[in-house]
Amino acid sequence: MIINLINGCILMIKLNINNKVHEVDVPNDMPLLWVLRDILDIKGTKFGCGKGLCGACTVHLDGKAVRSCTTSVGSIKSEKITTIEGLSKNGDHALQQAWSELNVSQCGYCQPGQIMTAAALLSNKTKPSDKDIDDAMSGNICRCGTYVRIKAAIKMAAKGVVS
Repeated sequence: MIINLINGCILMIKLNINNKVHEVDVPNDMPLLWVLRDILDIKGTKFGCGKGLCGACTVHLDGKAVRSCTTSVGSIKSEKITTIEGLSKNGDHALQQAWSELNVSQCGYCQPGQIMTAAALLSNKTKPSDKDIDDAMSGNICRCGTYVRIKAAIKMAAKGVVS
């Protein structure tokens, strides 16, 4: 993030989102989630609980999964932000393909956060164990209970067995 100051007043914040620089004029303490959804009209990241407990709002900051509802834009320095829209150009990321192939989604609301959390896991552990998957995904809630299919899709993507 770059903040331009004149006489101590914030004029503009620059955020690198999905490899595109966006300039926003918002308060430093505004949650990244609302900048994405309400200011920039990037709607894939979902609002769940507003307290960072459910995972629906998960995005990446330099590849690390973070909860955008509790991350203020003022806390972002030069990190690159990736949303579900920026994970792949055409929805062809291995996780997105595995999600589709295994029909993981029911209502689909939590799935962007689930996929972003799983993508961060696979970027750090290309062959995650069941425990690795359980640990990484434990903070993501799915009201429909598709946890078994989520785990299967992560394993499928890790093995590269997607069409």
